[in-house]
Amino acid sequence: MDEREIQPAPSSLKAKVWRNFGFYRMPGSTALDMTHTVCKLCKTKTKYFGSTTNARAHINRHHPELSDTEQPPAADQRTLQCFTKLPANSERANKITRSIACFIAKDLRPYSVVENEGFVCMLQTAEPRYTIPSRKFFTETAVPQLYNETKRKVASALTETTRVALTCDAWTSRATKSFVTFTAHYITDTWVLESRVLQTRVMHESHTDVNVNAMFHSVANEWELTVSDLGIVTDNAANMLAAAQIDNLAHITCFAHTLNLAAQRALKLTTVSRLLGRIRRITGFFHRSAIANHELLEKQKLLQLPVHKLKTDVATRWNSALDMIERFLEQQPAICAALLSPQVRKSGSDICTLSDTDISTAEEIALALKPMKDATHIMSEDSTPTLSVIAPLHAQLLHDTEAAGVAAADTPVIREIKLAIHDDLAKKYSSARDKRMLYSASFLDPRFKALPFLTEEDQLEIHANVVAEAAALEVNYLIKFITIIQVNSEEAEVESETPQQEEGPAPKRRPSALVTLLGKTFTEVSVVRRSASSRAEEELKKYLEAPPLSLAENPLSWWRTHQTAFPLLAGLAKRYLCIPGTSVAAERVFSTAGDIVTAQRSSLTPAHGDQLLFLQKNLNVASANGQVDHDQKPD
Repeated sequence: MDEREIQPAPSSLKAKVWRNFGFYRMPGSTALDMTHTVCKLCKTKTKYFGSTTNARAHINRHHPELSDTEQPPAADQRTLQCFTKLPANSERANKITRSIACFIAKDLRPYSVVENEGFVCMLQTAEPRYTIPSRKFFTETAVPQLYNETKRKVASALTETTRVALTCDAWTSRATKSFVTFTAHYITDTWVLESRVLQTRVMHESHTDVNVNAMFHSVANEWELTVSDLGIVTDNAANMLAAAQIDNLAHITCFAHTLNLAAQRALKLTTVSRLLGRIRRITGFFHRSAIANHELLEKQKLLQLPVHKLKTDVATRWNSALDMIERFLEQQPAICAALLSPQVRKSGSDICTLSDTDISTAEEIALALKPMKDATHIMSEDSTPTLSVIAPLHAQLLHDTEAAGVAAADTPVIREIKLAIHDDLAKKYSSARDKRMLYSASFLDPRFKALPFLTEEDQLEIHANVVAEAAALEVNYLIKFITIIQVNSEEAEVESETPQQEEGPAPKRRPSALVTLLGKTFTEVSVVRRSASSRAEEELKKYLEAPPLSLAENPLSWWRTHQTAFPLLAGLAKRYLCIPGTSVAAERVFSTAGDIVTAQRSSLTPAHGDQLLFLQKNLNVASANGQVDHDQKPD
């Protein structure tokens, strides 16, 4: 055993293993003997070749209790990769960039989110090698590219469907710019009702009928649609009505807007408006006073009532007035207790509660307006046809509110409300064209095909109209087919008459085999028309004999099952049932636009706003990221 003192390793050797190893000095010198390392624990000498391999092997063999602390850091490939940035055009970087663009569009995030400290930290943690592109890149490149890709998919779907219906409405942004939003509605081959937001464009011109009609043509040209074949749904504005009449378009006014006008007329009755003013004053007081609001919440808990704030009405939505009345009646005990509490009185409140007569009148108003609210909710559906529901609902509301149908037990307030609603509804959908469209749509909906709200004579007229339209669809299809055949044959004739060589007679043209076999049949259009009419009549007879569909069922599911049995009527049903009964789809874009064009983003250009709205409504995130698309609407 060498008794020499073990000298610590030089400071240039920084590995942890040197805490347990050192060197002897050279005999007769202060220099270290670097040929061997010496273990400080057992004084064993090992050869030293400039590395720590032998020293670590000695630790692992003779001192295993120290082996864990002496292991070198593992060569983690991921750690090494952190120091290598992803190329901007690599597949991984492109996928992340695309995901960020989807995140901005679907979650309505501002473009500046890519510069936020928290977002940058999150991305660096998830993928340190990724360099986030600039805000300008997402504004001018990433999101527009995603928009163009999604637009091509939507346009392709529109061109493949039987018919497209459009809804449109105008609105004004925070930046005081006028926009017009268009949504498209169509039925797929699998009988699923699809809705797409097409565009939201700024309109600097006056909203005259001519300018609105020009907007219709602009939308049709951009999306390769036929103007004459479109179904247009708008509100009751005079310019919209006149714009649709210029081209004699298939136009229907929004039934939800019609219900709103009728209900607003009822709310303007003296008795109703006066009581609404008193209820509005009480609910407004609880919204303004923190003390009163706190006391109301305490009384709600004490009386075991639902704990929530009172609702106030919105001038542009009639049903918000009904919601305010219903919430007020529900919370009436807590409201009275809160207004009579010392804390509220001490705050200087001079608000008085309603009398028993006022409460009874409020209950009568809520009862009279309840059918209007239910009808509005029915028309707000977006997964089932609603055009076919207008005629039955309109007829039922007229029947329930007309003078002869008013119940003897109705109070004067209820009777007055019903008559006001009836007078307004009776003026709507009175033209022959509107009736024909609405009644045909209801007949092609297996839930309402009996048309019990019509006379027998009117029912037979609708049956005849449906047969004629179904047969015309078949004839038009065959005429197009014949035209294609004729064009092909003429092209073949031109090619055959073109001399291939100067010498020798021209070769004799051989007639097209398709023309030879089918030309006579398909050129006899009158025969085709009679055949189509007879088949349409047969389908109509079987359709009437089929059991009616339950009101709770989806008519599109029924047609998907029976389309082979009624091919002509099924094609016509697609053309009618794709038309929505309201312009609610376009109006829903307003709230989304409010989330995009906020006070902090009021300078967002109209083009970028259009792209974000389009993507938010149409982009399928799973499909955009290369995953399987499971976004199918249920039956």
